[in-house]
Amino acid sequence: MSNTAATEATEASEAKAIHDLTSRQRIFAIVGASSGNLVEWFDFYVYSFCALYFSSAFFPKGDPTAQLLNTAGIFAAGFLMRPIGGWMFGRIADRYGRRNSMMISVLMMCGGSLMIAALPTYETIGNAAPLLLLLARLFQGLSVGGEYGTSATYMSEVAEPGRKGFFASFQYVTLIGGQLAALLVLGILQLILSHDELKAWGWRIPFVVGACAALISLVLRRSLHETTTDHARKTEGAGTVGALLRNHTRAFVTVLGFTAGGSLIFYAFTTYMQKYLVNTAGMSTTTASRVMTVCLLIYMALQPVFGALSDRIGRRTSMIWFGGLAAVCTVPIMTTLGGVQSPVAAGALIVAALAIVSLYTSISGLIKAEMFPVEVRALGVGLSYAVANAIFGGSAEYVALWFKQAGHESYFYWYVSIMCLLALIVAIRMPDPTRHGHLK
Repeated sequence: MSNTAATEATEASEAKAIHDLTSRQRIFAIVGASSGNLVEWFDFYVYSFCALYFSSAFFPKGDPTAQLLNTAGIFAAGFLMRPIGGWMFGRIADRYGRRNSMMISVLMMCGGSLMIAALPTYETIGNAAPLLLLLARLFQGLSVGGEYGTSATYMSEVAEPGRKGFFASFQYVTLIGGQLAALLVLGILQLILSHDELKAWGWRIPFVVGACAALISLVLRRSLHETTTDHARKTEGAGTVGALLRNHTRAFVTVLGFTAGGSLIFYAFTTYMQKYLVNTAGMSTTTASRVMTVCLLIYMALQPVFGALSDRIGRRTSMIWFGGLAAVCTVPIMTTLGGVQSPVAAGALIVAALAIVSLYTSISGLIKAEMFPVEVRALGVGLSYAVANAIFGGSAEYVALWFKQAGHESYFYWYVSIMCLLALIVAIRMPDPTRHGHLK
C-alpha cells in the first residue's frame, strides 16, 4: 500500500471512530471536557472571592483599600493573559490534539492554585510574595485563556449531530457552575471558621480544593477520544495565526463582532450586577448576593434549554434574536433595576435579561467553532474570543463605574445596547453555520 493510500485509510479510520461514538461515550466526553472548564473557572474566581481575606498577607500593612487594589491589579493581569493563552493553547490543540491541550491547561491551573495555596506571606519573604502571587495568576490567566477555545472546540466536535447546541451549552453550565461553586466553598468556610482564621490560613483551603479538583479532571481528560486526525494536525498552516488571518479573516472578524457584545452584556448582568444592586438600587450586600445567587442558578439551568432551541431554529436565528432583544431591552431593564425596591422584582428583571443573554451564551462556543475549519478551529475560537473578551468583557465593570462616577450612569446602558446592536448586524450578515459551517 502506498504512503498516500495508507494515510487516507488511517484518516478514514480515525474519522469513523469519532462518528461511531455511542451516545454514552459522547456524554462522557462532554462531562470530561466540561469538568475541566468548571475547575478552571472555580480556581479563577476563588481568587476574586477570597481577596478580602488574603490581600493583607501579600502587601505591606496599611490601607486595606490599597491592599485590595493591588490584589485586583494582579487579578486584572491574569485577565489580560487570556489572549496569549488563547493563541498558545489554540496552537497546541490544532497541531498536537485537543486532548493534549486540555490536559496541559487544567494541569497549569492546578499548579497555579497549589502555588497560591502554599505561598509565603509578605512578612516572610518581603516583596517576593506579591511577585510570586503575580506569577501564579499569570499561569492561571494563560490556562483560562486557553481553556475556553479548546474545550468549546472539543465539545462542538464530539457532540451528537443534530443536538450540538444542547450538548455544547454545557460549557456555560460549567462556567457559571464554577462561579457558584467558588461562592459555595467560601460560604461553607465562613460558617466553619472565624474571620481571623480565614485571614490567617483559611483562605488557602479553596485553592487546595481547586487544585485537587483539577487533578480529578486531568484523569477524566486522559481517557477522552481525540477528535482531530493526524492529517489535519499536520496540514500546512495548522494552528498558525498567519493561516487563520490570511484564509479566514471574515470568520475571525465576525466572531470578534458578536463576542464583543456578548461578553459585555454577560459581565454586565453577572459579575457587575451585584455591585449595581448595592450602589445604584440601594440593596444591602447580603440581599444583593442572595438575589444574584438565585439568578445565576436559574441562568445555569437555562443554558441547555436555549442550546436545544438553537438545534431547532438555527444558530444564526438565535444570534439575531439575541442581538435584537439585547439592543432593545438593555436600557429599560437596567433603568428599572436602578430604582427597584423589591428583591423579587429585581430577580425577575435580571432573569429576563439573562434569558436574552442565554440565546448567545448557550451556543457561544459552538457557533464560533462552526465558523472555522478543523486545522485552525481551536486557535480561531480561542484567540478571537480572548481578544474580544479581554477588551470588552474585562473592562465592563470599570466602564460602568467610570460612567457612574462621572454622573452619567445611563451612558453605560446605551454602550451595552450599541455593542449588542453591532452583534445583531454581524449576525444578520453571517451565513447560518448549521447550513454552511465547517461542523456538521
